Amino acid sequence: MLDYTMIVLIVLVVMFLASAIRILNEYERAVIFRLGRLIATKGPGIIILIPIVDKMVKVDMRTITMDVPSQDVISRDNVSIKVSAVVYFRVVDANSAVVEVENYLYATSQLAQTTLRSVCGQFELDEILAEREKINLNIQEILDRSTEPWGIKVTVVEVKHIDLPEEMKRAMAKQAEAERERRAKVINAEGEFQAAQKLTDAASVIATQPISLQLRYLQTLVQVSAENNSTTIFPVPIDLFKPFIKLMEKTDKE
Repeated sequence: MLDYTMIVLIVLVVMFLASAIRILNEYERAVIFRLGRLIATKGPGIIILIPIVDKMVKVDMRTITMDVPSQDVISRDNVSIKVSAVVYFRVVDANSAVVEVENYLYATSQLAQTTLRSVCGQFELDEILAEREKINLNIQEILDRSTEPWGIKVTVVEVKHIDLPEEMKRAMAKQAEAERERRAKVINAEGEFQAAQKLTDAASVIATQPISLQLRYLQTLVQVSAENNSTTIFPVPIDLFKPFIKLMEKTDKE
């Protein structure tokens, strides 16, 4: 009978220790409730609970990565798009994360979805595509301010993907093509303008030094003679005919 009693006592002690001793990892905290009242946050390491009296809620303190599903958004210029994002946050106050909100993961997810739709709806499509950093900061500030009473710190929000309608993609492709053509025409016009300026400068030099025209004539002859042409055209400067023209005018006067 004594041996049976000892065995029962040993089993009870083992069951008590098994239900009373908890081991928490470095990134975990235990929110302890005693008879329904919050008493403390313990961990990491070994903690001891009073069976039946104490209840423990374990909270992960690591940074959590949460995908925000693709949301239907109407931009300020009435373009329907789909936007998805990712949110990085962590629990900084385990007590508030357990007491102030029923399920902080679900609550943060729902808040992130509604905030994403609200913020993107305040921008035009071009701004959403070009100013993602500004949108990310706006969403992060709103989420961080809203989740602060829950003991949650939102560290980063990134817009992952923006899905555009097919007709909008075609319109943007046409716009980009037109922009490239405009730039090409502007560059070509600038080249023509610079070339005209250089020709004007060259003409000014030739006007001050008539002998330079003769040199240019000789260079042209060298270039023409280097070509294997069956027909060779020799350009003749007008200045060569000036003495003859003056002589004819003098003869006519006499």
